[in-house]
Amino acid sequence: MPNRTRPGHGGPGSSEIIHGASMFAGAMLMLSGPLSILMGASGIAQDTLFSVSRYAYRFDLTAWGWIHLVVGVALVVAGLGVLTNQSWGRGAGAAVAGISLITQFMFVPYYPAWSILVMTLDLLILFALTRFHVGTSVGQ
Repeated sequence: MPNRTRPGHGGPGSSEIIHGASMFAGAMLMLSGPLSILMGASGIAQDTLFSVSRYAYRFDLTAWGWIHLVVGVALVVAGLGVLTNQSWGRGAGAAVAGISLITQFMFVPYYPAWSILVMTLDLLILFALTRFHVGTSVGQ
């Protein structure tokens, strides 16, 4: 029986088209990134969108804006890496989604609805990127 590979699950640098969980994760990274960038721009612009509260992770809203802006750009770069099937894309995507999840959790008191939405996206990204992918079929 010939050695068969599943489409979209080639090794690093494979020229195959990606499918399934990787495509979903790349698309969600490309959604979560711009959302974080928009949140960062609102914070940097001194917008009145966020409420200031007494909180253990209390930073100046401009600092939060820069944090979200940097994380958002990193999410977009990682999303491009996943969608173009780069060898570093999946690892970078999982790492940046994890960082985004932590920063969104710390930001919940400032804007709960938005933070919980982006946290949900980050969890879906982490699930999709950390799934085990079988490269070859068993029983040759």
